[in-house]
Amino acid sequence: MTAETPNLRMAECPRCHGSGWELVEGRGVRPCSCKSQSRGDVLLAQARVPRHFAHCSLHNFQPTNYLSVFQALASTKDYVDQYPLVDVGMLFLGRCGVGKTHLAVAALKEMVKKGASGLFYDFRDLLKEIQDSYNPHTNTSELKILAPVFEADVLVLDELGAGRPTEWVQETITHIITKRYNDEKTTIITSNYLDAPAGSETDIERRDESLTDRIGPRLRSRLHEMCVTVRIDGDDYRQIIEQRRGKRFSS
Repeated sequence: MTAETPNLRMAECPRCHGSGWELVEGRGVRPCSCKSQSRGDVLLAQARVPRHFAHCSLHNFQPTNYLSVFQALASTKDYVDQYPLVDVGMLFLGRCGVGKTHLAVAALKEMVKKGASGLFYDFRDLLKEIQDSYNPHTNTSELKILAPVFEADVLVLDELGAGRPTEWVQETITHIITKRYNDEKTTIITSNYLDAPAGSETDIERRDESLTDRIGPRLRSRLHEMCVTVRIDGDDYRQIIEQRRGKRFSS
């Protein structure tokens, strides 16, 4: 017995002692819950969640004093509780810093815990990888990049509409979204671009580009059908944190 053996034994699951099966009194054996937990860890590692958002969960989300932020948190909790018995995705709309990506990542994590395969992509990074695949000097292909995007049970597409809205961009993202829609895959989307309220006459709404302007009316119509829209209004939480830090260091 080596000096490492005691540590290995301490790391074993107390229910199955490393066998993967736990004894149920009067019923025999069943797969140990540690196996599903291990699978969840593997799936989460494969989801490509950026390190900056690795901490995000529904438990540590801190709403600001806006009703829509509390409602967004409640809607996300209800959604993941019902998964996989849902037939639509989620579309988080709001200005920068209101918590859209936090909630999207938190939802992804909860769904992965239930055994779903997940994938996180920043919209601009995805487009860049697809464009790079056209370079004959690279070892990647468009199909190699898009296969996991198509196949993931849950796809988080962050900051939809960011970047220049060329015809190629609109056609590419429409293809991705339509493919996932047809295959009945769950897609969670965030965007900083809002839908201008019907009948709005404010200068701000007239001046700002809408989500439809950025992705085109065809794709926006498809998203109405395949996603529950959650609009979040509120202050930029990053600015609030910066102000708090300033007060702490100046005191």
